[in-house]
Amino acid sequence: MKYIDEFRDGDSARHIADKIAAEVKPDLAYNFMEFCGGHTHAISRYGIADMLPPNVRMIHGPGCPVCVLPIGRVDLAIRLALERGVILCTYGDTMRVPASNGLSLIKAKARGADIRMVYSAHDALKLAEQHPDREVVFFAIGFETTTPPTALVLRDAKARGLRNFSVLCCHVLTPAAITHILASAEAREIGTVPLDGFIGPAHVSIVIGSQPYVPFAQTFHKPVVITGFEPMDVMQGILMLVRQVNSSRAEVENEFSRVVTPTGNLAAQQIMAEVFELRESFEWRGLGEVPTSALKIRPEFATWDAERKFELVYASVPDHKQCECGAILRGVKRPQDCKLFGTVCTPESPMGSCMVSNEGACAAHYSYGRFRDLALVNKGPTASNSIAT
Repeated sequence: MKYIDEFRDGDSARHIADKIAAEVKPDLAYNFMEFCGGHTHAISRYGIADMLPPNVRMIHGPGCPVCVLPIGRVDLAIRLALERGVILCTYGDTMRVPASNGLSLIKAKARGADIRMVYSAHDALKLAEQHPDREVVFFAIGFETTTPPTALVLRDAKARGLRNFSVLCCHVLTPAAITHILASAEAREIGTVPLDGFIGPAHVSIVIGSQPYVPFAQTFHKPVVITGFEPMDVMQGILMLVRQVNSSRAEVENEFSRVVTPTGNLAAQQIMAEVFELRESFEWRGLGEVPTSALKIRPEFATWDAERKFELVYASVPDHKQCECGAILRGVKRPQDCKLFGTVCTPESPMGSCMVSNEGACAAHYSYGRFRDLALVNKGPTASNSIAT
C-alpha cells in the first residue's frame, strides 16, 4: 500500500538504525524530546527506542492535548453539566480525565449529567440545532490541529444566530510551550532535563507550517526536525537531529515535506485569527502557568463564549500527590518511575492524565513497553537471586 507500507519497512528501518549507530559520537549524549503524543505512541508501538544506541535518549514531551489539560478546566466542564444543566459535548479521550473529588466527565454522566461524546465540533453545533430549548456547550481542547474546526463552528453559530450554543475554549499553542520548557524560571524550578533537539509535531505543523520554529531554534540553539508519525519518519528524523548535533547546527528541518510546508495552511490560520486571540496566560498540567500559550474567544463572539456566558471562574487544582504526570510531561521521570503506574493506574482506571489517552506517555508505555521492564529486571543478578531464595 503506497504511503504506508514503505514507511513501515523493517529492512529500511534497520538501515537507518545502522546509520544512526555509525554517526553518533560515543563521547556525546543525545537527548531528544518528541513534543507530540503521536510520536510518543509511534516510538513505543514500533520499538524505536530499542533500535537506538544507548547514548541516544528519547524524552516524552507535553504534546498530548488530554495530558496537559489541567484538572481545574475539567472541573469547569463538570460543573456546567451538573449544576447548570447544559448538554456538554466533548471528544472521547476527555471523558475519562480525572477531575476533583474522584470525578471525571464519564462519572459525572453516570450521576445524571447530560454529557455527550462527539466526533467533531460540528456534531456539537448540530445538537444545539436539534435542542433549541437547551444550552449546548462544546468543551474544546487541543493544539493548533483541532482549533480551526472550533473556529468554524463559532463563526457558523454567529452567522446563524444560534444563541443556545457556546464553547468552553481550552485550545493551546505549541511554540510557546516549547519555549517555556527551555526558558522559563518556573520550568527550571520544577525541574527539566538537558535537551539537544526536538522532533517537531506533525499535525500541528501542517496547520502552522515550519516557519514558527525558526526563531525558537535560533534563540535557544536547539535543532528541530518536523517528522511524520510512521516509524521510518521518526527514525529519519532522529538521524537528521544527530547530524545537526554533530555539526553544531540548530536549524529547522522538515522530514515531513510530503505534507508540511513552510507557511502551513493559510486558510486555517485566517479563521483562527478571526475568531480567537491570545490569552495572557494559561495553566498547563505539568508546566504550570505558561504565558501567551493558549487562545480565548474574541469579544465579537462573546455570546458564544461559555466562560463569559456562564460567568465561569477558573481555579487551579493540584495533581494527586502520588501521580507523577507533571514530572513525566517535563521529561524528568519515565512512566515506570511512578509508584501508581500499572498498579492502581491503568488505562482502564487512570489516576493521571498521561494514562488516559493512547498518545499519553504512560498509556503508550503500558501498552507496548511494560513487559520489557519486567524482562530487564529478571535478567539482573539481584532479581535472579531473589527468585532463587
